[in-house]
Amino acid sequence: MSDTIPVTIISGSLGAGKTTLLNHILADADDRDIAVLVNDMGTVNVDADLVASDSELDVAGGVTELSNGCICCELQDDLETAVVRLAQNREFDALVVESSGISEPGPVARLFTTESRAAALYRVDSLVTVLDTRQFLDAFSGGEPERRGEDGDRPLSDLLVEQAELANVVLLNKADLCTDAELDEAEELIAALQPDAETIRTEFSAVPHDRLFDRGLFDPDHIKDLPGWKRALSGAGHGHDDHHHPDEVYGVTSFTYRRRRPFHPERVAEILRALPTGVVRSKGTLWVAGSELRVVLGQAGPSVHIEAVGPWIASLPEVEQDLYRSNRPDLEWDDTHGDRRTELVFIGTDYDEASLRASLDDALVTDDEWDRVGDLSGPFPAEQGSEAVLREP
Repeated sequence: MSDTIPVTIISGSLGAGKTTLLNHILADADDRDIAVLVNDMGTVNVDADLVASDSELDVAGGVTELSNGCICCELQDDLETAVVRLAQNREFDALVVESSGISEPGPVARLFTTESRAAALYRVDSLVTVLDTRQFLDAFSGGEPERRGEDGDRPLSDLLVEQAELANVVLLNKADLCTDAELDEAEELIAALQPDAETIRTEFSAVPHDRLFDRGLFDPDHIKDLPGWKRALSGAGHGHDDHHHPDEVYGVTSFTYRRRRPFHPERVAEILRALPTGVVRSKGTLWVAGSELRVVLGQAGPSVHIEAVGPWIASLPEVEQDLYRSNRPDLEWDDTHGDRRTELVFIGTDYDEASLRASLDDALVTDDEWDRVGDLSGPFPAEQGSEAVLREP
């Protein structure tokens, strides 16, 4: 709607340069009146104080703060209340929401795109991720990883990947601390994680306003917002050897692994625990022998975790199978195995694709093992909704 307020959502890890970016925006707002909502995990919102102190706007009118929580989870209600209150006394042209350094932008964006009071007043214009480029590269270099989160229990690589995969615009900040080759490599990794994201090299988060506002880049229903791994799974190719090689200047490649034979749980767990350092991201569904639950893999750098998300449709009573299949006409169905299959996407640099494919093939059950799949056991979740960690930093 033309009368809705455009929203730019800024995310990035702690210290990446989000607050510096906000101060640039407020100090040189051109002819725009901009309202800012800042989130910090502390009881005192340091970011809000820093933004307000460096802006020419009145704090009460221009900067709203949410403290002691994360707006992508426990402060969702507070976020909605805050943005609705801002809109009621609208004296601004655009809203900028800065999420905390441990937040991913997806849940924040959904507040403005689902049925809610906020969605009736606002529209998401773009999702902007600020990266400390050196930190981004180091997170996947195989060194000692950082941890982030309220309790320091979340690998930084997880957060960086999620923030990059959902971005429309990525600022490769602190570019002056990297070589041109390192910046090229970072751009290529971003292109593999989110093919449609614009990348901008910045120093001290300085970026022209026309690269951040009135872009109309966010479209939740369009394929351009799909991260690289999801696009690979939803692409036209359905063979066993689907692969994609971008510019290959730095060897960033991706490939999709599909099979209609289950994995031996112990063997595939061993492979996933020992994924090559060069694999930055892997995601997808595994068919594991001895279980009728679909298992989803999520790997980012040194972190590998799995979750049982629900039963295979082929494992349900025939009446339920027919109901599901009638509601999902695009579901790929095998006459023998139904919807059971493995679909995994691997994205990374400097890893041996052929060797990884061969290792995965070796982890599939043999004909003899298939006859006794009920006797197999492994470290995979046994109940829907349960998770397991195969590797952690």
